[in-house]
Amino acid sequence: MKGAKALARAVCRAADRFYTVPGYPVSEVAALTGAVITTNEKVALECALGDSLSGRRAAVIVKHVGLNACADPLVHATAQGLLAGVVIVVGDDIRVTGSDVAGDSRYYGEVAWAPVFEPDGKTLGPAVEAAFEASETFSRVAILRVTPDLLDADVPEPSIQRNDLKGSLADPDLTMAGRAVAADRRTAAMFAWARSSPLNRFHPVIAYPPPADAGVLASLPEERGRPFLREHRFLAPPDAAMEPQRFSTRGFSRTFCRDCPFHPALRILQERGMQAVCDAGCSILAMNPPYRIGVAAYGLGSSVAVAATGPRVALIGDYALLHSGLNALIDVYERGLPLLCIVFANRRMGMTGGHPVPEILRYITWADPVVCAADDATALRHALVLPEDGPRTVVIEGVCPEGGRHVAMEYRDL
Repeated sequence: MKGAKALARAVCRAADRFYTVPGYPVSEVAALTGAVITTNEKVALECALGDSLSGRRAAVIVKHVGLNACADPLVHATAQGLLAGVVIVVGDDIRVTGSDVAGDSRYYGEVAWAPVFEPDGKTLGPAVEAAFEASETFSRVAILRVTPDLLDADVPEPSIQRNDLKGSLADPDLTMAGRAVAADRRTAAMFAWARSSPLNRFHPVIAYPPPADAGVLASLPEERGRPFLREHRFLAPPDAAMEPQRFSTRGFSRTFCRDCPFHPALRILQERGMQAVCDAGCSILAMNPPYRIGVAAYGLGSSVAVAATGPRVALIGDYALLHSGLNALIDVYERGLPLLCIVFANRRMGMTGGHPVPEILRYITWADPVVCAADDATALRHALVLPEDGPRTVVIEGVCPEGGRHVAMEYRDL
């Protein structure tokens, strides 16, 4: 059996959903899994994260240059957490046979503090399952790196025994700084796990965190790509001594400006018990008191695709939609996914200094959005309902108060 077919079989046994942007050397793997083709790789990973929030394991199958497009949600997931396992199967075109540039995806392990697996033909099945289990154990995306040498080789039928675990989302009482420290702690535990894993007994299947065993290091094979293992052989885990910061210890939490025009919409969502995926920008404050309607946030422009396969409600600002949410919105409408996409249109970057933003409606007329004034409670109540089938985009137009500042709520008032 060729490696590509064996890999596809192993991935199909370990995961429930599959997404891809085809490209050499993993196009065949993607086709054999029946993976859904998305508008770009970032959207693919965001869809996978939404599945994770819904308790479904998901695989993203891309080539090395496609992994670059996944970087933002990949890094965010390490701090924000996930539930069911998410694994990126990345094919590195190390000889630039069907690509513009070469690449070595193992370095993303260091960038995102994500576990990276690099199996051979004998360990392919166990490595795929171990990648999903590592994703769930350490609540972050895992990466499985393959090259044409493995995909074109004759390998045995992969053996895999699925063992679903459950990850966790970041503790809602942690500040963003606290979430980063908590992720450091899990990373330190990940180093200990990798260095005791039987997968690394004779061959460094886990490339990141790198093996520390002197025997394994002494017998390192010739690496495919850059000398990643040799460069990282003395890498130490992060210092996990610091206590993660909590709202309770900091003494306050931030919320929307006192005169924010979007309070009526937020109150309606809260009253109806609707949970949303938040975006970077002001909408992320919906995760904090007094509303606490946000489930997770995975970076700018991410909420649309994550919500489409997750809780079905996305909160996003007009700039975040322009930044990278539009690709996801196109994907959602093409696939007819039942999503309520709520756009806070204030025509400014409220989090970063009030810079002007282009008027959003001209760019999404094809979505036939419902447009509501932020203070029209009747229109908002009619619009802010989950669609029964297919997507709905609701643009809520409001003007931010001049000189407005996010309110700091004392912890005793939370």
